[in-house]
Amino acid sequence: MAKKQSADAADNPKTEPAAAAAAKGKEKEGKPAKEPKKDGKGKTSPAAEGAGPAPAPAEGGAAAAPTAAAAPAQSESAKRKGKRPGITPRRGKKLRNHVKNQYQKLDKEGPTNVKRAIGVLKQMKRAKFDETIEVHMSLGVDTTQSDQLVRGTVSLPHGIGKAVRVLVFCQGDNVTKAKEAGADYAGSDDLIKQIQGGWTDFDVALATQDMMGPVARLGKILGPRGLMPTPKAGTVITGDIATAVREFKAGKVEYRTDKGGNVHAGVGKMSFDEDKLIANVAAFVDQVRAVKPASVKGNYIKSITLSATMSPGIPITV
Repeated sequence: MAKKQSADAADNPKTEPAAAAAAKGKEKEGKPAKEPKKDGKGKTSPAAEGAGPAPAPAEGGAAAAPTAAAAPAQSESAKRKGKRPGITPRRGKKLRNHVKNQYQKLDKEGPTNVKRAIGVLKQMKRAKFDETIEVHMSLGVDTTQSDQLVRGTVSLPHGIGKAVRVLVFCQGDNVTKAKEAGADYAGSDDLIKQIQGGWTDFDVALATQDMMGPVARLGKILGPRGLMPTPKAGTVITGDIATAVREFKAGKVEYRTDKGGNVHAGVGKMSFDEDKLIANVAAFVDQVRAVKPASVKGNYIKSITLSATMSPGIPITV
């Protein structure tokens, strides 16, 4: 039978080429056949004349190709599983056991005094850098009520152990006074232009009352970074400009409640003496107690926790 078909094809010189047969098959299926490309003289290009139908893939070839391509991708993602952004690497066995023992020890002791808590933090130190001692206070306030927001500043008696870069928006003689008091940057329009260009290389921004109008234009830049001068934070100078600059250079800490009604602040470094850390913690807690909103009813301070940068928190009683 196969021989007869080949003989018929040989006897008939007008046999349709394979490309035309494929085109007719597409037209029968309801798909228009693609016309061969033509050059500028209306002749069919040689590449189009020699082009034939694409060879049909072998059975299972279409399914095998994606599977083969997906396998390396899955293996690579598995290798990068512990290195993805936002995911901390797995702790070693020695560190896991150390942290577990510390938590068990703290659970047994329960809330303790500040001196004992600082001593425990110093014993637990594992980091090679000078860690910051932090105070975390949970307050019984309703953050949805504007009159129950707790915010302000406090001057710690022994500073925070960090060099603070202070910028002051002022003009006239106040520029000289601010720089003599220790301000890193002081000025008016020149500093505003620099900040509008994207410069924010400072930690605290202060402003005199007469400069709040021009400084208001920087709200979109300084606001999200927590650098915008505001009377509630004590960064708008109403008294002596030199005194304000010295307080912030020495370690005046700003605090405010977050969405959960908590207040956080760094009160020193691990290298500080115990007496200095105790005095800083007491000054911060007393300040937060003193600004209790009048509309708050019930327990104002729910809990106080002392911690370091790389250590678990220790509940304390003050």
